[in-house]
Amino acid sequence: MRIEPSSTSIESVEVSAYTIPTDAPEGDGTLMWDSTTLILCEVSASGRTGLGYSYGAAATAHAAHHLGSKCLHNRSPLDIPLLHASMLQQARNDGSSGIASMAISALDIALWDLKAKLFDCSVLDLLGAARASVPAYGSGGFTTYTNQQLAAQMSGWAASGLKRVKMKIGQHPEDDPQRVRVAREAIGPEVELFVDANGAFNAREAIAFADKVDQFRVTWFEEPVSSDNLNGLRRVRDRAPAAMEIAAGEYGYDSLYFRRMLEAEAVDVLQLDATRCKGFTGFLEGAAIAASFGCPTSAHCAPSLHMHICCAIPGVRHVEYFHDHARIEQMLFDGFIAPEQGDLKPDRSRPGLGLEFKRKDAERYLTWRSK
Repeated sequence: MRIEPSSTSIESVEVSAYTIPTDAPEGDGTLMWDSTTLILCEVSASGRTGLGYSYGAAATAHAAHHLGSKCLHNRSPLDIPLLHASMLQQARNDGSSGIASMAISALDIALWDLKAKLFDCSVLDLLGAARASVPAYGSGGFTTYTNQQLAAQMSGWAASGLKRVKMKIGQHPEDDPQRVRVAREAIGPEVELFVDANGAFNAREAIAFADKVDQFRVTWFEEPVSSDNLNGLRRVRDRAPAAMEIAAGEYGYDSLYFRRMLEAEAVDVLQLDATRCKGFTGFLEGAAIAASFGCPTSAHCAPSLHMHICCAIPGVRHVEYFHDHARIEQMLFDGFIAPEQGDLKPDRSRPGLGLEFKRKDAERYLTWRSK
């Protein structure tokens, strides 16, 4: 389909925020929460609407509304690099990380969805496929769970065909070795077991913990220390058991952060989050940098978005199928796709991301709307 950039322009940008209670108290090594806020951006042109979203504070919605009004209106939706650069420039004085970066992320993803819809193809086909599906891993195992809840969630994922599962640790470190044992017994010997401390330990504590749980064949230790502590990550990576990979990067907002992390040799696997690192445009930049270091990548959360771009990049190892986000996306989007036999496979017969927002179902969670 031939579309001239001059023949179409962005007519509206709508932003809204929805706060959805969790189905049980959730927590990790450094934070607890009982709700999650979805920031939804909808960009329209030539009768089609692209959607993108992020998970963050409601202030992200206000930032997205400002950036959409200033940078996207009346401009061609086909020129994503130009629009992306315009948003970065507009955010300069406020800082382009944190809330501003999440706002740019949601708008950038909406632009990719819109562009694919204008060409009547999936986002994966717009990007170009490297494969038809991508492995997923189950993620949850919150520190607020009882051992019974933990075992039920982990064993459920294993039974559904997921070949890797991840649990949170670090809130009560004295209980964690027993919790890891519970998880290992629940999933059996064949499923890989990941742990995530969300920066709860210092390097010495993390190394000691890694040694304690090596007997349970933990193969992934995420954010053993703060992801800002690159020397600490490197120290843990050097001393952890050989079969245990160190991962971090979910709080990275730009390619310079990812480069610093890789130059420090801080991780075995770099995590990227398109809802934080400036959308699919930022994700592609981060993946290219990782590839230049020979480092594999993994996508953090938001599985309905990440399955498309991860199928377009050969070096992506898997997508995090995070309990909280998977539940929200299943509740609020038609076209939601769950893993089958451990893999996420985009529906390439549906245009864009293949998602339609269930506005009526979401209305009771609405906390802010731009108009």
